[in-house]
Amino acid sequence: MKAALCNFCLKSGILCSKCQGKLKSGEVSSEDFEIARLLLSLEEKYPSLQDVYFHKAVETSGVLAIVVKRGDVPRLLGYGGKIIKTLGKKTGKTIRVLEYGADERKFLEDLFVPLRILTINTIWLPDGTTETRVILKRQRKRGPINVEALKKIAQKVRGITLRVEFSR
Repeated sequence: MKAALCNFCLKSGILCSKCQGKLKSGEVSSEDFEIARLLLSLEEKYPSLQDVYFHKAVETSGVLAIVVKRGDVPRLLGYGGKIIKTLGKKTGKTIRVLEYGADERKFLEDLFVPLRILTINTIWLPDGTTETRVILKRQRKRGPINVEALKKIAQKVRGITLRVEFSR
């Protein structure tokens, strides 16, 4: 696995001066460090993780978003979802895997999995700001999804203010 922090620091748990500087400057967070260490520990059991580039982790209200390089999402979702299940068990959070640099629609589709997006609209507000309105298809058999947490993740990761609605 590749990340902004060096592999030696991730394996040892002790940061070198370069990685310590990245942590102090805010380029990486302590949460990024912990999730990167966790992914690195799973690399031996799941070899596909060797090619994954981890950008950052964002957690809010029990939902953890893991942002990886474009094209790396299938590597994390592989093995029948065992990697994601293991991460969920070890962190105690619901996991979302998002692509770094993906277009807005792809980002929102990954964010709201397993729900299907029907429509995405941009709303221009009188104060000059915009909101993105997402209309999701209602699913009857799935468990509850924390929409508020997903809105916060969209704001933190991409700076998108979401207005989420469900179809009737």
